[in-house]
Amino acid sequence: MPEPDLDVPVDASAATDRDTWLALINLIGEEEGYFQTVGRNHWAMFVDDSPTLIVTFETMDQARARQGQMPLAHHIAAAKGWSHLCLISDGQTWFRDPAVYAYFDRLVDDAFFDGFDRVLFYGAGPSAYAACAFCVAAPGAQVLVLNPIATLDPARTGWDTRYRRDRKRDFTSRYGYGPDMVDGCAQLSVIHDPTLDADAMHTALYQGPFTQALPARNGGGALEGDLARLGILDEVIIQATEARLTPASFATLWRKRRDDATYLKTLLAKTEAASRRALSIRLCQNAVDRLKLNRFRKKLAELTQAPKPQA
Repeated sequence: MPEPDLDVPVDASAATDRDTWLALINLIGEEEGYFQTVGRNHWAMFVDDSPTLIVTFETMDQARARQGQMPLAHHIAAAKGWSHLCLISDGQTWFRDPAVYAYFDRLVDDAFFDGFDRVLFYGAGPSAYAACAFCVAAPGAQVLVLNPIATLDPARTGWDTRYRRDRKRDFTSRYGYGPDMVDGCAQLSVIHDPTLDADAMHTALYQGPFTQALPARNGGGALEGDLARLGILDEVIIQATEARLTPASFATLWRKRRDDATYLKTLLAKTEAASRRALSIRLCQNAVDRLKLNRFRKKLAELTQAPKPQA
């Protein structure tokens, strides 16, 4: 393989396999900050640009599935001129690895986070757990999580029947219980779907005057993708980083779901499953009047046609 021309910006989208992707991300890290191997299954990519830092957690597959094959917050940080630290895992490890603990220990020992005026820890789902668990390393940080998870320790969350294979991991040792680890943060913003029992119950475990629960009703269990599809994920992250995210500002952004056909289709399925015919008709009529959506026009006709007389 020829040596890359370092005068040309490295493009991770050119990667066709895991090893090539890691090699390209390594080069990008070396150009912009650093790229470190953290144990056998994790890597840390740091881009050093300004005293504002976004810390994110994601799997290699998640990063590679995005346009450009880059970590989620990389383009946000680049556009804003911010610094970015991304912990990348090989598979869904939940970042439960002594090597990751040791990495954050070194950051604390080196007073790494003291060099930043503003710090945000961000994650969704399993990565939301990691964001809460490791934010303890940066007291005073902002924390933003989507579809929160407090722990998979069966003694605390035995009611959560998801992620059964991952319950064998140790969630009780260092950096363990998410709600305990967030005590030193400036603010914890929890975006969740209150209609999902698991989301609501995990959210309820995060208490304290620094916690604000931001409901995304009927958003489902994959809110990161939903917010990205609506075009509001970047703005939510930016507002959280700048300590401007509030229930009112999120509610304003979340209203964009009213114009999203995928969200409306999901909502229609819920109203039909609950046999709420009148509400289904209202929903279809609204979608037809405002958005001229043919699928809802057809469904409206089906719902409003007169029933055939019985013989």
